[in-house]
Amino acid sequence: MDIIDLRSDTVSWPTPEMREAMANAVVGDDVYGEDPTVNELQAAAAAMLGKEAALFVTSGTMGNLTAVMTHCQRGDEIILGREAHIFLYEAGGSAALAGVQASTIPVEADGTLNLESIRKAIRPGGNPHFPHTRLVCLENTQGSRAGMPISAEYTAQVGELAHEHGLKLHIDGARIFNAATALGVDVKALVAPADSISFCLSKGLCAPAGSLLVGSREFIDRAVYTRKILGGGMRQVGVLAAAGLVALRKMTKRLGEDHANACRLAEGLATIPHIEIDPTAVHTNMILFSINDDTPIAPDELVQRLREDHNIVIGGYSNGRDKIRFVTHYWITPERVDTVLEAMRELLA
Repeated sequence: MDIIDLRSDTVSWPTPEMREAMANAVVGDDVYGEDPTVNELQAAAAAMLGKEAALFVTSGTMGNLTAVMTHCQRGDEIILGREAHIFLYEAGGSAALAGVQASTIPVEADGTLNLESIRKAIRPGGNPHFPHTRLVCLENTQGSRAGMPISAEYTAQVGELAHEHGLKLHIDGARIFNAATALGVDVKALVAPADSISFCLSKGLCAPAGSLLVGSREFIDRAVYTRKILGGGMRQVGVLAAAGLVALRKMTKRLGEDHANACRLAEGLATIPHIEIDPTAVHTNMILFSINDDTPIAPDELVQRLREDHNIVIGGYSNGRDKIRFVTHYWITPERVDTVLEAMRELLA
């Protein structure tokens, strides 16, 4: 707990309340549908998102892949952003396991996909040379745009466009509750047009593992079969679902604190020499910034010195990008923000 870890909100460990709930969880065999804590979690998630049913899965990657495989057949095509998590960071599962082809389009500065670009990417029917377009995927918040929240109005437009062409809409809502918090709306409004939504319990919500896939009863009934194919049939998993219930009921209501700490951190970074950052671009719990060329310390050395000298862990540059990412979460308090700023100032001033 002495380490200040800003690499991601996935590094957040369970709260004491979660650990107690896990220790006391009532469990059963979830493959038989007999784990009461899992069933309670799934019902709570469906109700919170305004859908009929939900399915507990091991991870956000499994949730997204389960959705793609349930909506699509082999040889079908999905439309999604060129910088979507599903496309970049999920090991090509849609192609490797689902046999589904990706049609990627640019992600706009505000995290959206241009509506006309989506429309043009939809394959015309009746031509045997083309794959069948089946699914449009959005990401909310948009990770490649520093956790940009996507509005309900825009999502409704995409849903209308998709359904007009007989397509389904899936939302990779790994941080959908961050989006709802930032926009000041009920999460139901953000996902109302979607045929399926996945969201993570193990990021800013602090649960140790697990995600939920949410949709209609008919969709979830089919998704149970898909999850089984992927090896996701778990047994007495109520020990994890118990933490998920705390995440839903408690942690979703405090995400504004993480956003405030991210703003505090961004504003402080803007006062430090050699850091290039736009604090107004911080909308949720992610910060992207760069270090200019005349810095007294190279980025790799900065990462090393922060860890060795200050017990602060950051990710540094990754994937050939020119940005460093900080992500706030439950365990990044205002006091720890100030500690990070002091260390950064010492190393870069």
